[in-house]
Amino acid sequence: MKILHLEDNPSDSLLIERGVQRQGIQARFIQARSPDEFLAAVEAGGFDVVLVDNNLPGYSSQDAIAQVKSSYPEVPVIVCSGAAQEAEVAASFAAGASDYVLKDHLWQLGAALRRNAKPVPVQLAPAPPAPVTPSPIASAPPPQAAMLLLIDVVQKLSLARGLDAIVDIVRKAARQLTGCDGATFVLRDGPYCYYVDEDAISPLWKGQRFPLETCISGWAMLNSTSAIIPDIYKDARIPHAAYRPTFVQSLAMVPIRSYSPIGAIGNYWARHHECTPQEQMLLEALANTTAVAMENVDVYQNLERQVRERTRELQTVNQELEAFSSAVSHDLRAPLRIMNAELDMSRDYSGVLPKDSIERLRESTHSMSTLIDDLLRLSHITRTELMLESIDLSSLATKIMTRLRNAEPKREADIHIQPELNARVDAGLLGVVLENLLSNAWKYSSKRERSRIEFDTYRDERNRLVYRVQDNGAGFNPNYADRLFKPFTRLHDARQFPGVGIGLATVQRIIQRHGGEIWAASDGRNGAQFMFTLAEQT
Repeated sequence: MKILHLEDNPSDSLLIERGVQRQGIQARFIQARSPDEFLAAVEAGGFDVVLVDNNLPGYSSQDAIAQVKSSYPEVPVIVCSGAAQEAEVAASFAAGASDYVLKDHLWQLGAALRRNAKPVPVQLAPAPPAPVTPSPIASAPPPQAAMLLLIDVVQKLSLARGLDAIVDIVRKAARQLTGCDGATFVLRDGPYCYYVDEDAISPLWKGQRFPLETCISGWAMLNSTSAIIPDIYKDARIPHAAYRPTFVQSLAMVPIRSYSPIGAIGNYWARHHECTPQEQMLLEALANTTAVAMENVDVYQNLERQVRERTRELQTVNQELEAFSSAVSHDLRAPLRIMNAELDMSRDYSGVLPKDSIERLRESTHSMSTLIDDLLRLSHITRTELMLESIDLSSLATKIMTRLRNAEPKREADIHIQPELNARVDAGLLGVVLENLLSNAWKYSSKRERSRIEFDTYRDERNRLVYRVQDNGAGFNPNYADRLFKPFTRLHDARQFPGVGIGLATVQRIIQRHGGEIWAASDGRNGAQFMFTLAEQT
């Protein structure tokens, strides 16, 4: 046989030539490395079959097929490709290809050559074909249709989200791919074969379990290899008594997954049938895809289970937060109200308590009330639904700094706020962010002769818009920067800079709710910088 071969990769050419020879086919290859060489070889003629690569630069398999068919319409053209996308396969067959073979499955090429080249180019004369009884259903589809069907099945399996869906797709596809009279889907259930479902002209073993050692599906799983049996009554592996009530005469059983099989797919014929290499390849490809689909289902189901468990945990946490908020709001405020009332009454009974003791008590109750308010705010932020709108952050920051200045009119301070900073955010929550950050800058720079506070933006190395609040205040030890945003954590003496350590934890949660992140920087001497981002800001 003379084979004209269009292939620009010399390594692939050599592999294909040796692969054909190993399959016992006597052939001489006419190699063409480029479209020009191919066109010259086509014009010269003298070949029995043409092999073409799928896509050479600027020259597709459809171009090559058209060139051959225009001069030699009877010469078969086989596409030998490294990939098989549905559109390319369909286009090749539409252009006149006789077969489509993957380079990763070169054993298919020998069968394709035998099917399409005449006379059949084998070294040994083939045995006369056995008489064939007409099948009760349609015969196997032609190679091109079978390949398209397999691609469609692969796509459907990739979308399957449950075992039932996989079983339904596979049992139907197994019959369609080979034109058999029955197909069954078997799962390994410990030491048993479980016949999950079937698609057949009459009942087989749906819903039954058999020991692995007693059935052919078990043999395929235990040996991790396919069983091709033209006559079940001449094979010792078959439990003949179990098959006599059925229509089965021939079968092919392929394991689902070649290593540590988890099941098997069986095809049955009601007549003597010798499963072809093409049919075996299709069934094994179906079984391998089924294994991937089943593993994907396990992953999705585990993820769904984890999501359900996480959702239940979050619901429990939210209920606990609700209970906590209620307790804080009512049960802790009540004794504070009583204490304040008693302190108010003490004014009418001078001498009962020293004046400085009364003031310390008032400060303590005020701190406790502030702490309760901060805790409630922190809890509320986690559960609040965001109401996004476009707001002017520059204007909001200016109002906050004006209020702080008015509270200390004699204080020297330079304030710089970058104009026209707009963002789509929750106005109330971003107000809390700026209130905390600017108030902190005002507080921690209070010991300077002249405070300097800035609110501006810059672009970082990832081109994100970063908002920045910086001051010339006390700063903080950079070694403890990771502790800044933890509730109740303080890096300064409360006597110098009063506070309860809730503000920055609240700020972080708000920024995270907006899809951003916040961080801080300081050298411990020359003030501090607090930077944050917001989602989808440009």
